[in-house]
Amino acid sequence: MTVRTAELGMTLLLAALSVYLMVKSAELEIGWIQGEGPGGGAWPFWLAAGMLACCAVTLVRWWRGLTPESRNLEAFVGPATAKILGPTVISIAVMLGLTHVIGIYVAILIFLLFYLRFMGRHSWTLTVSMSLIAPVVTFFFFEAALRILLPKGITEPLFYPLYSLIY
Repeated sequence: MTVRTAELGMTLLLAALSVYLMVKSAELEIGWIQGEGPGGGAWPFWLAAGMLACCAVTLVRWWRGLTPESRNLEAFVGPATAKILGPTVISIAVMLGLTHVIGIYVAILIFLLFYLRFMGRHSWTLTVSMSLIAPVVTFFFFEAALRILLPKGITEPLFYPLYSLIY
């Protein structure tokens, strides 16, 4: 697959997703509700419509060959990219699989330990500090600020003391 073909494929995929989201959003009220404001489907509908408009612009630019990507006939994924892409996809899949069992926060920690140290070849100091900071910041952002509970799996009892701080 060439870079040109990949750009066309992603544009068409995003356009199809935009149409789907517009149809699903229209199942709710997308207009203005007197005394309430915009209906429940308004924001998703108009964001998807904007995305569809961007896809149309991208498609025209692709057709006319106006961008370097639309003229590029080189391979989209070369050997060097494939060498990085494979372990990345596998490590993300493992992280998602572990999320159900050990929770998102521990899964993020393990993923970052692996990815920063072995894929990014960063120092242990940076790796450990970022691997600890990211789940903590994510926890307080979602659980405390947004009040959105994320899956914790078997590690949930470890979070009970934190719940008493934020709830």
